[in-house]
Amino acid sequence: MNIRGIASIYKFEMARMRRTLGQSLISPVISTVLYFIVFGSAIGSRISDIDGVNYGAFIVPGLMMLTMLSQSTGNASFGIYFPRFSGTIYEILSAPLSSLEIVLGYVGAAATKAMIIGIVVLATAGFFVPLEIQHPFIMMFFLVMTCITFSLLGFIIGIWADGFEKLQIIPLLVITPLTFLGGSFYSINMLPDFWQKVSLLNPVVYLVSGFRWSFYEHSDVSIMTSVTMIMVFMLVCLAIIGVIFKTGYRLKN
Repeated sequence: MNIRGIASIYKFEMARMRRTLGQSLISPVISTVLYFIVFGSAIGSRISDIDGVNYGAFIVPGLMMLTMLSQSTGNASFGIYFPRFSGTIYEILSAPLSSLEIVLGYVGAAATKAMIIGIVVLATAGFFVPLEIQHPFIMMFFLVMTCITFSLLGFIIGIWADGFEKLQIIPLLVITPLTFLGGSFYSINMLPDFWQKVSLLNPVVYLVSGFRWSFYEHSDVSIMTSVTMIMVFMLVCLAIIGVIFKTGYRLKN
């Protein structure tokens, strides 16, 4: 394992976050404050507790998930796309680095950024609502696994995209709508039976539900189902990346 090579990619990507610290951290904080002003105060005051949890506290896991999904995919996709755009990807591919080591460097940095921002969102939410994390280790498990998995997805998007416009297609038109419709700001048990069944086709439901269970021990699906889904999704992403490096898809041509 070329630890020095992995660390070089990781440090380079993390340095980009430091250069844009204001955009990286201040923007999520402002967004979180706005969500709590609109959902927590204006709307939340008219909504009764959900499963015995105050509505403002209920939306914290969903709000964190929304932020982490968008940040992890965005950071990973841009991180690998820019070397392709500038042509420096060939230097990376010719370096004594395996495909696994390249993925560890880029995905590790993207996941780290998303985790930092997720924790910042959690800390910001603590100023507005009383937080209760009943299972902190499970919460950290979902936080880490979600950031890694969607960083892997972002890595795939960054290789697939052949222009800056395409980098935003999947996050804006697929991931964000699925997150909003995945029970981030409501329980799917509040929906009619038909739409509850339709919602179960949304993979984000399982992520949000498992993450929320770690806070309040309330979820729309079983915790084991949530864990299984996130593991399956990660393995699928790893398999796709393996095929990409094996065939050289959009890397060597």
